[in-house]
Amino acid sequence: MAALSDAKRLVVKIGSALLVDRDSGALRANWLRSLAADVAALRARGTDVILVSSGSIALGRGVLNLGTADLPLEQSQAAAAVGQIRLARAYEEALEPHGLVTGQVLVTLEDSEDRRRYLNSRATLETLLSLGVTPIVNENDTIATDEIRYGDNDRLAAQVAVTIGADRLVLLSDVDGLYTANPSEDSAATRMDIVDSITSQIMAMAGDAGSGLSKGGMKTKVMAARIATEAGCAMAITLGSPLNPLQKLDNGAPATWFTAQVSPQAARKRWIAAMKPRGTVTIDAGAIKALHDGRSLLPAGVRAASGAFQRGDAIAILGPEGDTIGQGLSRYTAAETTQIAGKRSNEIADILGYAGRAALIHRDDMVLQDRNAQ
Repeated sequence: MAALSDAKRLVVKIGSALLVDRDSGALRANWLRSLAADVAALRARGTDVILVSSGSIALGRGVLNLGTADLPLEQSQAAAAVGQIRLARAYEEALEPHGLVTGQVLVTLEDSEDRRRYLNSRATLETLLSLGVTPIVNENDTIATDEIRYGDNDRLAAQVAVTIGADRLVLLSDVDGLYTANPSEDSAATRMDIVDSITSQIMAMAGDAGSGLSKGGMKTKVMAARIATEAGCAMAITLGSPLNPLQKLDNGAPATWFTAQVSPQAARKRWIAAMKPRGTVTIDAGAIKALHDGRSLLPAGVRAASGAFQRGDAIAILGPEGDTIGQGLSRYTAAETTQIAGKRSNEIADILGYAGRAALIHRDDMVLQDRNAQ
């Protein structure tokens, strides 16, 4: 069964009801400090941690005295603008005593649906983690409309897990897992400790309604599990309200674990391989060797480009004789690739007029045909 003990990269979703007292609208500071202690313990043993947190609208409501009723869009966005500052400061103050630096990342649904924005989000999160930062991710409620909203942070957390290649996702909830029926209505309902496959019967067990300040119900959590597990990320639903909820989960607290059948890396490679290439790049023998050694494709190794691909599109990688080496996601357009082909990475800024990325195709965004090179 999956566990936190061997997690390499963990995404944790925190709902509004856990962070904000429903009656007073105030931050549950003691609970947040206990979560920060859990994060610090995980970081100390080498686990990357990304927090996907609700709470900006809930905190803003309290400051603006807007109550708990549904708000019109403009008031929700205003509450988010006020609350987001307080939410970021709260996380900073909770994590700083543990020597952890925080960074705020605001996203919308469009950021995951558009491959260019997706790559930007991935690169930003990867860089933050490489610098030892704990990213705090939230939907950008100050600008998001219904057309570009996730609408719940369960699925947002799953998408963040997919984007960053996490191997564990934890949804801290108001229940300790998925039950065969609603336990408040059916005394015979039992919790499912492990779910290996998300079938129509599993989906039918999930309800729709959220409660309190939270918008997500069990159905959105199971939908999140489907997104995560298909990308190689195991997911847990566990009770979030006690102090130190991650430590409790690590020590065997009740939960439902949804298992992943492949690794995040294998799932990502499969996804890239299934894309239809929008163009090609032809590379030299030295670049082929570098790719087989596990390196990224740099502009210096490119001899030619064809097609009308944009940044984020899949492109085929060809050898000098036109044989297909593999394919990957381009970090430059076709026109830009033609301009920088054969050039060193430190020449890119002078050629394009802006400082681009060193690699044309990063090794994490590439799949090679030769299995021995994977």
